[in-house]
Amino acid sequence: MNTNGNFVITISRELGSGGRTVGRKLAEQLGVRYSDKELIRALMDKFNLTDSGIEKLKGEKKSWLADFIQLVAPVPKVGMLIDTDSRYVQEFRADLTTDDVFKAETEILREIAAEGPCVIAGRSGFFVLEGHPDKVDVFITASREKRIARVMRKQQLDREAAEAVIGRVDETRENYVRRYTGKSRYDARNYDLVINMDGLSEDEAVALILQYIRSHGE
Repeated sequence: MNTNGNFVITISRELGSGGRTVGRKLAEQLGVRYSDKELIRALMDKFNLTDSGIEKLKGEKKSWLADFIQLVAPVPKVGMLIDTDSRYVQEFRADLTTDDVFKAETEILREIAAEGPCVIAGRSGFFVLEGHPDKVDVFITASREKRIARVMRKQQLDREAAEAVIGRVDETRENYVRRYTGKSRYDARNYDLVINMDGLSEDEAVALILQYIRSHGE
């Protein structure tokens, strides 16, 4: 990979693996844009969706209108949903599905990748940016125990709740990736590099990725 050019590094990760932090630190080391929450923000702006709404609904295999209504307002007004805890007014759109969300994600990812070198976390970047001339795809994984411990600590949950969150997010993300890419996110063939975080710090994982990049030439 040529780090002097318009390169892209995609970071796919399991919840609780530390992959998001690895991606951020990697971008800092390289001095490039890190795309994670900025993508969610762009989707919020495009569809007036909440962050949690997108994450919850993106793995659904059907129209998520009913869940969306329940999420943002127990008794919505006709034609308009208002989230009293947000400065956003939610526009009622019966035709909006996860297909729309994936299309928006694809458009936004490609725009980000075209603007300059970057590190992109999640969002099926390994597939959406397939064919990019200078791209490295990384998958960050960890043992279930390590993931549970991290989620418990980060989200201040007990073990049972952390296990439930991990199970739900794993299923949702896998459904989403399979639906729109025809692949499993756990298939190592999707990636150039797979890192198991057991026994590794986030900084050590960043060093491994940088070593991989250097070993594959400028």
